[in-house]
Amino acid sequence: MTQTVLITGASGNIGRHFAKAFEAAGWRVRRYQRGTDLNAAATGCDVIVNGMNPSAYHDWKTLQPQITAQVIGAARASGAVILFPGNVYVYGTQPGPWSAETPQIPASRKGQIRVEVEATYRAAAVQGVRTILLRAGDFIDPDEANTWMDHGYLRAIHKGKVTSVGDPQARRAHAYLPDMARAAVALAERRAELPAFIDIPFDGYTFSTADLTARLSRLMGRDLKITGFPWWMIRLAAPFWELARELYEMRYLYDHPHTLSGQKMARLIPDFQPTPMDDALRTVMARRLPGAVRA
Repeated sequence: MTQTVLITGASGNIGRHFAKAFEAAGWRVRRYQRGTDLNAAATGCDVIVNGMNPSAYHDWKTLQPQITAQVIGAARASGAVILFPGNVYVYGTQPGPWSAETPQIPASRKGQIRVEVEATYRAAAVQGVRTILLRAGDFIDPDEANTWMDHGYLRAIHKGKVTSVGDPQARRAHAYLPDMARAAVALAERRAELPAFIDIPFDGYTFSTADLTARLSRLMGRDLKITGFPWWMIRLAAPFWELARELYEMRYLYDHPHTLSGQKMARLIPDFQPTPMDDALRTVMARRLPGAVRA
């Protein structure tokens, strides 16, 4: 029997890649149209992917709980399992590797909002609304230049420079979105075996700016330099520009080394094969700077 998934936020980074992965796996994919009846859209669905996120961090305090309540309501009405992409904001500056057992001690206002959102999903699970939380670090999108890979690391790559958004030696967690989407599908297909609420870290790639610079230098056949990110401009703009203010609050994440534990996901989907990092970077660079990376 063909399974059906409803993708909310289908035009965003998560939504686009999750929709592709579910379609490739033979699922029937519905793309939710914002502003329409979510309960009606979810009728007959097996899974709801909550890919909705306020753009540019806009009014998270109000909108994140509203989105969460809407998705839980639609899942309750339809009987669908929620698939929610989590982030690492909830852990603050604790040492890693971070896992589902790591205490949630956020170091930012947005981190606290995410803690409360996740608590809402946990509470709903007690009442019969099931959720798979797949947690990842910074996104790497091969298709669109709207993640920190492009706005941060690669912003000056055409000048032979890799931009360090924080400590260039701090190794941090990253998720190649096509891989994360394939993992999400594999978990959705095993949903009947999972607890009512489960928190699964997606370990992805862990690297520092220095690591990335060395790898890109090898792939491009030239020595790249590391340059700094102009945080001073973000700080000056923060009082007048919401996005700058919200970005500056998360600056600590680029200085704090962190990894995500892949042990739980490896147990649940042991056959999962990630894309080699060099191949992912070749795909990103083919979009960003065609011809710069050797085959």
